Amino acid sequence: MATKSVHQSVEPDRIALNARDVEFDFHELPLHWIPNEPVATHMINVMHMMLPEFEEWFVRCFSEALPYIKDEQLKEDVLGFIGQEAQHAKGHADALERLKAQGLDPGPFAEQMAWLVKLLYSNRGLSGRARYELMVLQASLTSAIEHITAFLGQWVLNAKSLDAAGADPVMLDLLRWHGAEEVEHRSVAYDLYQHLDGGYVRRVVPYGLVLPALVWVWIIVGTRYLLKNDPVVQGNASLDPLTFWRASRKGILPTVWEIVKMAPGYLMPKYHPSKYGSTSQAVAYLANSPAARSAIDRQYLQASAR
Repeated sequence: MATKSVHQSVEPDRIALNARDVEFDFHELPLHWIPNEPVATHMINVMHMMLPEFEEWFVRCFSEALPYIKDEQLKEDVLGFIGQEAQHAKGHADALERLKAQGLDPGPFAEQMAWLVKLLYSNRGLSGRARYELMVLQASLTSAIEHITAFLGQWVLNAKSLDAAGADPVMLDLLRWHGAEEVEHRSVAYDLYQHLDGGYVRRVVPYGLVLPALVWVWIIVGTRYLLKNDPVVQGNASLDPLTFWRASRKGILPTVWEIVKMAPGYLMPKYHPSKYGSTSQAVAYLANSPAARSAIDRQYLQASAR
């Protein structure tokens, strides 16, 4: 039976997940790609430093889980998830290179992220049952993170205020392409965890730890680091609750209320990611994304040349 999203529109039962070989030209990306909004710009820029590390480890861990998947449909979904996450890491790494070229050095914070993600996702040389149990825990952790990224993906698809604020269209396409694919594959990590274990406690405990940790690292540590090292504002832009409230009131950042509404859903015993977000909206954006359409055109030309 088709599910209904929070938008109450009829959603497809299932879609095939495919990696889109997208490319983004960031040569003209301004440092503050939301004009006159350095705090909001850098709050979103933090993901360029955080997500590639996480996504590369998602790929490694889910690749290791493939031999344990007995359901062929789930295995197909996991393969699609792996392909999409690998592309996400590349897109954000390209954006980060542009920021570095403009004098914004992500070095120390990026190194901290690499250390943290390796701590969470490294297999530590384990094997046998111990490695399997760690893999289950990592699938649970990824499921928790994917609940948050799917929320952010749905938010950016709806954030028309970013367009009104004059945000750079190439960066917006990156964010919405990524966000749409996060919505598109939002159930995969959860379904993998359910397949491998499915225990309620082991699902929600990592979420209770990862949500406040991500908020702290993303907003407090990451955004402050970027503002401090921004060669234009040179630490003069203030990161305080009032600044965040003003930006969220403009619609260029999620509101506290939107975050509060998102947070407890994952804790519900009958939770499933398909109840949150709109697959049909995500697919519609991916059909019109400039980068995704260019990728299709390149594939068509390459196929025609053979």
